[in-house]
Amino acid sequence: MSIRTRFTTWRPLATAATAALLATFLTPAAAQAAPRESRPVHSYENAVREAVWVDTGLDGDGDGKTDRVAVDIVRPREPAQQGRRIPVIMDASPYYSCCGRGNESQKKTYDANGDIVRMPLFYDNYFVPRGYAVVGVDLAGTNRSDGCVDVGGRSDILSAKAVVDWLNGRAKAYTSRTGTATAKATWSNGRTGMIGKSWDGTIANGVAATGVKGLKTIVPISAISTWYDYYFSKGAPLYDSGPDWLSDYVDSPDARARCAAVQQKLVDGAPRTGDRTPLWSERDYVKAAGKVKASVFLIHGMQDLNVRMQHVGPWWDALARNGVERKIWLSQTGHVDPFDFRRATWVQTLHRWFDHELLGYDNGIDREPMADIERRPDQWVTSSTWPPRGTDTTTLRPAEGSREGVGTLGLRRGTGTESFTDDPRLSETDWAARIDTATPDKAGFTTRPLARNLRLSGSSKVTVTATPSTSTAHLSAVLVDLGPDTIRDYAATGEGISTLADRTCWGESTTGDSACFKETRAKATDVDYTVVSRGWADLGNHASTTGVPLTPGKAYTITLDLGATDHVVPAGHRLALIVAGTDKDLIDPPSTTPALTLDLSRTTARVPLVGGAAAFARATAGTSPAAPEAAPLDGVRAPRTAHRVPEGGEESR
Repeated sequence: MSIRTRFTTWRPLATAATAALLATFLTPAAAQAAPRESRPVHSYENAVREAVWVDTGLDGDGDGKTDRVAVDIVRPREPAQQGRRIPVIMDASPYYSCCGRGNESQKKTYDANGDIVRMPLFYDNYFVPRGYAVVGVDLAGTNRSDGCVDVGGRSDILSAKAVVDWLNGRAKAYTSRTGTATAKATWSNGRTGMIGKSWDGTIANGVAATGVKGLKTIVPISAISTWYDYYFSKGAPLYDSGPDWLSDYVDSPDARARCAAVQQKLVDGAPRTGDRTPLWSERDYVKAAGKVKASVFLIHGMQDLNVRMQHVGPWWDALARNGVERKIWLSQTGHVDPFDFRRATWVQTLHRWFDHELLGYDNGIDREPMADIERRPDQWVTSSTWPPRGTDTTTLRPAEGSREGVGTLGLRRGTGTESFTDDPRLSETDWAARIDTATPDKAGFTTRPLARNLRLSGSSKVTVTATPSTSTAHLSAVLVDLGPDTIRDYAATGEGISTLADRTCWGESTTGDSACFKETRAKATDVDYTVVSRGWADLGNHASTTGVPLTPGKAYTITLDLGATDHVVPAGHRLALIVAGTDKDLIDPPSTTPALTLDLSRTTARVPLVGGAAAFARATAGTSPAAPEAAPLDGVRAPRTAHRVPEGGEESR
């Protein structure tokens, strides 16, 4: 991964613009000192609550009329009365009516006039009193919007982009879904920050990748950066359904009746072969990262098995190459919002981030470490850059060991072969638990116990040369930390958190919109090993993005892209590489049951290590200890079900 120096240079605000902005938020007496924090000085009870419908300029449902998307707004009344304009925090979502938002699955509610009563999550309760407007956008085809859901395509992205344009005076909106009375955002200064988890954060990524003017920052949480990688990994299917299923899941009832043609396009454009098609190219935001002008504060769970860490590395690197201002949090959780794994620090940090990016306050957040990383449950460290300086991609090589079927992992090129037979009943946890035992379903390779800590930071790649016995074969590659630890139980219900009965309050409440949310705590478990990173591929995609039948008995070389991570393998632990077939619950099996033979001289793992090959050599130096006893190890082994909706509440979907 690319290594950057601290934050890339922050955009300077012009002196005159800064002065004008500060003048809108300060009395003449207070203006003598630049503010560092917005304060809750406005009434939430008396805030303006209204709805407009923004014209997207699209006709997704083919009814001969351009689609309008519903935009619910909560904004402080006082600035408008004083002729002052304010910035916007925007969450564009398909979930406001079908599924709900956050750990408590909150949905929008309305009064008899159709104006918003409850805006899900804490953003409006907390930020409206501090001088921000909070805007909740129903994506096209959902809740009260026209059009059709197209799962990250033009309709999704441009329907949200149109709202940013309207906030900046470049698009038209109406006071009703079908009427002709127009509405202007005369209260908005155009400076917009988009935020959201999962699909919502994905929309923020996609809108930023259009380069739309006025979008100053995005905060994508557990978000997709390219939709192909949500459904496939180099041809290997990650789910047993396509984007048409997801579209139908969130469509409003009236949209289902009018969007059959869009549904069919999703079916036709996303064949279950795993081939890359124009549909996936349209939904690849990484390739458009050069257009991103907004800063990015990215949050992701390193054990997210829904929107997996493959969505972090390429996006982060592309942003870095294009000089985008960045900040990142990496937790031990699965698909969990930071409000539910680090609440107080999250609210404070998000407050300071928006104050800096949308109000221009010099509060020092741009001079703080770029990365926060969770090492153990609720134990965090920081890194001034991410990946840290001194990180270097190091080529590790598997080799035959002293015991048959139990190999080694080091810097020297291996010789010989290892074989295994795909067993779709088994998963990475089964393989890791038997790492020191020869089993027919995997090839495993381990270092000796480390003399020093070894830190992995970034994305790994595993290149294998394999000879299949059948015409189809799927491959998995897994990096594992072998040794005792206490980690978040990411595979259990809650994906690393437990939800409690007690509530804490974050902002102001009204009768219809409480600022008080159920508390959570870390759900931890003791393990003998931790899966660090994982990746998959269809061997039929060895030569291109289009899969082809394999010739049994012929050797093929393919590279598997493993998810990004930041993990320290402690002294005394071992680092393991496992190569196997179908990873149960994480990829679907091939149509045949192949046996595969690995050519160890042509199989490598390229791993980003802090300190590079020298650090690995130091960590693995010394006399080899006696081989561990071949006893089963305990890890996170709770049953998993395949996630199909990139979002979850108390019961993760």
